Amino acid sequence: MHFSEQYQINLPILDALRECANDNHAAFYTPGHKRGQGISSSLARNFNSNIFKFDLPELPELDNLFAPQGVIQEAQELAADAFGAEQTWFLVNGSTCGVEAAILATCNAGDKIILPRNVHSSAIAGLILSGAIPVFINPEYDSELDIAHSITLESVATALQQHPDAKAVMILYPTYYGACGDIGAIASLAHKHNIPLLVDEAHGAHFAFHPDLPISALAAGADLTVQSTHKVLGAMTQASMLHVQGNRIDRDRLSKALQLVQSTSPSYLLLASLDAARQQMALHGKSLMSRTLQLAAEARTHLHQIPGLSVLECQSTPGFCRLDPTRLTVTVSGLGLTGFEADEILHEQLSVTAELPSLQHLTFIISFGNAQEDIEKLVSAFNLVSQRYQKEHLTYKKPMWEDFVYKMGYTVQISPRQAYFAETESVPISQASDRICAELVCPYPPGIPVLMPGEIINRQALDYLQQILVTGGFISGCADPSLSTLKVVRQKS
Repeated sequence: MHFSEQYQINLPILDALRECANDNHAAFYTPGHKRGQGISSSLARNFNSNIFKFDLPELPELDNLFAPQGVIQEAQELAADAFGAEQTWFLVNGSTCGVEAAILATCNAGDKIILPRNVHSSAIAGLILSGAIPVFINPEYDSELDIAHSITLESVATALQQHPDAKAVMILYPTYYGACGDIGAIASLAHKHNIPLLVDEAHGAHFAFHPDLPISALAAGADLTVQSTHKVLGAMTQASMLHVQGNRIDRDRLSKALQLVQSTSPSYLLLASLDAARQQMALHGKSLMSRTLQLAAEARTHLHQIPGLSVLECQSTPGFCRLDPTRLTVTVSGLGLTGFEADEILHEQLSVTAELPSLQHLTFIISFGNAQEDIEKLVSAFNLVSQRYQKEHLTYKKPMWEDFVYKMGYTVQISPRQAYFAETESVPISQASDRICAELVCPYPPGIPVLMPGEIINRQALDYLQQILVTGGFISGCADPSLSTLKVVRQKS
């Protein structure tokens, strides 16, 4: 099905929502504020109270998200056309629920799925919900910058050779830093093994709309992709989309999976924002992205010229075939500052706020919501930081990820689901070796989990994690980020 630009101008959900909101009737349905009449005075003072008129439930005119036959179905068909899919589902619980549903739709309990070790936590949740067994692949790693990239075709081929019974391959595309792997080759390889390629494309919803951006997952042959429409396009926070093409995904099972992980009271404000974001990109996507790319190029050019700074560029190395040019990662260690220190200075003193600070870098997202003034402010702020704070180059002994991986192998003792539902206890770090991990432990840098639920904890892993803390990194995912204790599966007496 292909819609003309004339048809893409339609806004089925937003138009129906406006009509319902402006209809003068007595409301005896949820939500309790009754189209804004009952909101608190505090909300009325701080928000435009008119927005609450649009906070409506699934009225007959507004269709049903889980069995769409009206305006939601029409809006999703328009989105599928705009983003290059055969079928699209709107998501109101973020990309998290889409990734979870993708795994639930392709894996039964005990089935194997191949995926990168630096997947988003939503994929771990999908493993817990489904009972699937992960076959983790280490992503490629830049030891100079402490940044993890994508997995390679060769690593996927090895995993498929060792696990020919795998039911799906999942990849992260692009990474948080904008690095893109060879997705087309990986899709072809998965299809040769008659299994689908699932893609967490949360940060790549804009790829389909400009030739100077990396190829979109669908155009590269992915069977299913999940995009955070709110992250880089114009939808409201938590509003995302899931796209499917081909016949390798059971779409009925996918729909049922989405019913498990989404709210039964979907927000029509989120759905209408997806409808409007689709229309905006279908009609103006290329021009909007051209302007965005221009702003990003200008920022990159100026930042390159500031002493003590460097900007991540595509390296054409394994796991890093393309870079999203709208993602700006600035290395600040040449100023004698950590990324965390630079982030605090920029945010608190210079009114410039990054998306992601790390030990050596700051990462910025540039979208069509940014203006020329933002770029000028960013460049000016970094000029000031360079002049005021440039000290001796920050040096530290980095724990080497490759050395750590070479010394140890990951041993999955039980599935993530079994680890999640098992009785657990917190033990001192000195007593954690050889126990079964009950939580995810991920150091930054490099953002690759060292321990996953269900894996055996070994001494090398604990030593490596403690080195990360000593060198100024931090640990996420676990209950005790100081790493004094770890959660483990309780041993049977």
